[in-house]
Amino acid sequence: MLHHVEIYVSNLSKSVEFWGWLLPELGYERYQKWDSGISWKYQETYLVFVQAEERYLDVPYHRCRAGLNHLAFHGKSREHIDEITQALLEKGIQILYKDKHPYAGGKDYYAVFFEDPDRIKVELVAPSMA
Repeated sequence: MLHHVEIYVSNLSKSVEFWGWLLPELGYERYQKWDSGISWKYQETYLVFVQAEERYLDVPYHRCRAGLNHLAFHGKSREHIDEITQALLEKGIQILYKDKHPYAGGKDYYAVFFEDPDRIKVELVAPSMA
């Protein structure tokens, strides 16, 4: 069982704006907040976002480098995926693999893919219909 994940971000305010609406939509509740970070919790697992120090901001994140590639979350249903997709579009957030959406992961894989302000890929996937 995963306890927590801590992610350093380039701009905490932008990350809070992004994750602060998305995570509650997925059932997370705000858990902790301090000057340089914030966390949201779902059951016993929490996600932490911390402002990276200025001296580490010279090399931007890229998901193809060694390290984290993406975060994938469970959606409640296909309708939930559609609702989140619409909210993303209304917020001006680009949908990745738009030409294959919502089946970019395969014909039986209903999901939406997008990026957070640091370009960390985020995936929201519906329960399997099988």
